Amino acid sequence: MRSRAALSRISSMLSLLFLLFPPPVFSSSSPSRPRWVLQRVPVVLPQHTEDRPAPRFLSPARLEVTSSCDPECHKTAPRPSYWDLRDHLAYETLHSNGHLTETTIGIYGYNAKANTSPAYSSNGKAQQSHIRRRRQIFGHDGRFSIAGQNFLLKYPFSVAVKLSTGCSGTLVGDRHVLTAAHCVHDGKNYVKGAQRLRVGFLKPKQRDAQSSSLSSNFTNHVEGGPAPYTPPSNDKMKFQWIRAKRTHVPKGWIKGSTNDIGMDYDYALLELKKPHKRRHMKLGVSPPAQRLPGRRVQFSGFDNDRPGQLVYRFCRAGEETSDLLYQHCDAQPGASGSGVYARMWDGRRRRWERKVIGVFSGHQWVERQGASQEFNVAVRITPLKYAQICYWIKGNYVDCREG
Repeated sequence: MRSRAALSRISSMLSLLFLLFPPPVFSSSSPSRPRWVLQRVPVVLPQHTEDRPAPRFLSPARLEVTSSCDPECHKTAPRPSYWDLRDHLAYETLHSNGHLTETTIGIYGYNAKANTSPAYSSNGKAQQSHIRRRRQIFGHDGRFSIAGQNFLLKYPFSVAVKLSTGCSGTLVGDRHVLTAAHCVHDGKNYVKGAQRLRVGFLKPKQRDAQSSSLSSNFTNHVEGGPAPYTPPSNDKMKFQWIRAKRTHVPKGWIKGSTNDIGMDYDYALLELKKPHKRRHMKLGVSPPAQRLPGRRVQFSGFDNDRPGQLVYRFCRAGEETSDLLYQHCDAQPGASGSGVYARMWDGRRRRWERKVIGVFSGHQWVERQGASQEFNVAVRITPLKYAQICYWIKGNYVDCREG
């Protein structure tokens, strides 16, 4: 039994290494190579900014969100009109001194037909929802704890950061971090700690590097399984914190709730007070799941059940709507806000490139046609969201026309 478990762990570790560092099996002209397809995106520009009453920061931080609206529920919801989209993409900006502003936006070059949801049959809304306090683990725990400076400080793991409110985030600019909106705002109020929000970067405590390792836990405490998970030692790593200067949150999240439109807009962008001096990951418009290599997505974050450790996972993408991607990647509270990314061929630069295509949001447990089903949900970066987030990062629309 133990030998089979050991073989399973070795096989999974080899799969991880192959996924992170795959050999070049395609020729440069191979049509089967999974490619990033650049597309012209709309322009999302700020129009008017006004001051808002100072927030009170009374809400506790939420490390997870739960929704009773399943894929069919989201797909049968009425499509937002142009004016709805303008309302949803308007945004609030929280400054580090507590000053709050609201900005209206204009949308130019938007083609509704290019942003339609995938067509499929539906039986309407879920009949009944249940919110359960349980682990967001599906079967055997397939997460990998990343240890050792040779891995933790190496791209792509180095782009994962921790928020002082308890969530995770991803470096998407020289001083910008993409995370989930619920990590800083509960839909009604800004959470405690949002005004003095800090972003943590794993750094070595001393020059002596510990031996690099990858460790994983596939037991999920099943009967007859191998010994319980033993975390790797990261005693020579620490967090170095940088204060956030500004936080942008779309009004689609603030106006909504996790049971309707809000979950589609569960993303936020943080601007740091100083550059982080690390390589960041580029944004990309989320492609259809069937175009992803192996239909897989991956992300790294700081799950609460493994304190001080960076946890990596990958899994097969499931159903999708125009705004959400459903999958069964194992995760725990604390991982929300992580950037979901894929690795495909960039034909223009003639190299493999990872891009952030979504933000890990939370967990769903719903009744569908009399059977219980569970999902983990990521917010997809649509062309409109790409245009908005890119503008927040770049400060101009010229550099944000293709995604």
